[in-house]
Amino acid sequence: MSQNPTAAPTPSSESPADLRLRLDFSDERLRRECVVDTHRTSGPGGQHRNKTQSAVRLRHPPSGLIVTGEERRSQHQNMANALLRLREALAVQFRSPLAETFRWPDGVRIMDSRLRVSENNAAFYHVLGVALDALSAFDGKPQDAAAYLGVTSASYTRFLSKHARAWEEANRIRSELGLGRLKA
Repeated sequence: MSQNPTAAPTPSSESPADLRLRLDFSDERLRRECVVDTHRTSGPGGQHRNKTQSAVRLRHPPSGLIVTGEERRSQHQNMANALLRLREALAVQFRSPLAETFRWPDGVRIMDSRLRVSENNAAFYHVLGVALDALSAFDGKPQDAAAYLGVTSASYTRFLSKHARAWEEANRIRSELGLGRLKA
């Protein structure tokens, strides 16, 4: 049951920043860019396990990403989960240059310099992406990234640590720069 997105070299001529613009696409528009495969899943689950082809695999040719949704019995729910994973993968795997002056997306409110954004917030994947963009732009230094974003280092690091794939990417960025792993 693979739920990790995989990335091939970007097959299109689009820049990572252009690929990240897809975070603003509606689910329908994003789905139309994908090759959709449905299949049965295997494994434990007894008589209620996926008897129909309700598992969904999305191949996104512009980015080279492949994601799946297979934990539900409903193809519709699995499609929704796969689209969320695709958005997450676009935010986590593709870096975009930082703006000279930063402004949080609509719907994001920073209180007491603390970065807290619910995964239900429409801007969540934008925030995840820009948090990683800042870490990359500031040479893997969370204190500098947090200062650019106008939040505390502790809340910035906590935000990243609560999202497994973002945390992995943050530590990959630091490793490439010869820095140690971040501590949660």
